[in-house]
Amino acid sequence: MIRLDIFSDPICPWCYIGKARLDFALESRPDHPFQVQWHPFQLNPEMPPEGMDRRTYLENKFGGQQKAVKAYMPVIEEAAASGVEINLEAIKRTPNTMNAHRVIHWAGLEGKQNAVVDRLFRAYFVEGRDLGDNEVLCDIAASAGMDGEMVARLLASSADASDLLARDMDARQKGVNSVPTFVIANQHVVPGAQPIKLWQQVIDDIMEQLDAADVQSGTPLQ
Repeated sequence: MIRLDIFSDPICPWCYIGKARLDFALESRPDHPFQVQWHPFQLNPEMPPEGMDRRTYLENKFGGQQKAVKAYMPVIEEAAASGVEINLEAIKRTPNTMNAHRVIHWAGLEGKQNAVVDRLFRAYFVEGRDLGDNEVLCDIAASAGMDGEMVARLLASSADASDLLARDMDARQKGVNSVPTFVIANQHVVPGAQPIKLWQQVIDDIMEQLDAADVQSGTPLQ
């Protein structure tokens, strides 16, 4: 297996679109070699723990309602072109996502990371749920097969928070400055929500290289 590390934030619309495109490519290549791991990157590391009103956040960030609408038009267009369901009107709050990243981390320990990331994206971008609400996070975790009561106890503590903050900072120091960012085999960096065809080509190229290596080593192809 080849590691595919993904730096992402569950409130990043391009991360949502990028995951949908990657998933389609992986489904079209069921023998793909990737082992996917999700890593924390907060779009708003200074966001108050309680989050803030979504409209206020966008207007402050983009300098008014009209500029905010204009900034999100490419998101809406690309989501539609990719068949990705998105309902920005449903989103009422912009959360601090540290606790969501903690849940993603714990899901990884149980082999449920991809399912939890899926549900976080859908909860935020389709259902408009507040990912800063621990009850929402526990419900999402439970829906992916995790122990919701255990997640609630962990969220009530500071478990793994300092480690995830350090991982976020380490990623920035190593040059990750936007998400999604994909790192293949700890060597090749692929930034942004790439097209499905690009991922299919990457998978095909890797599979050809692996097959060639098997032939050269004399290992029978499986």
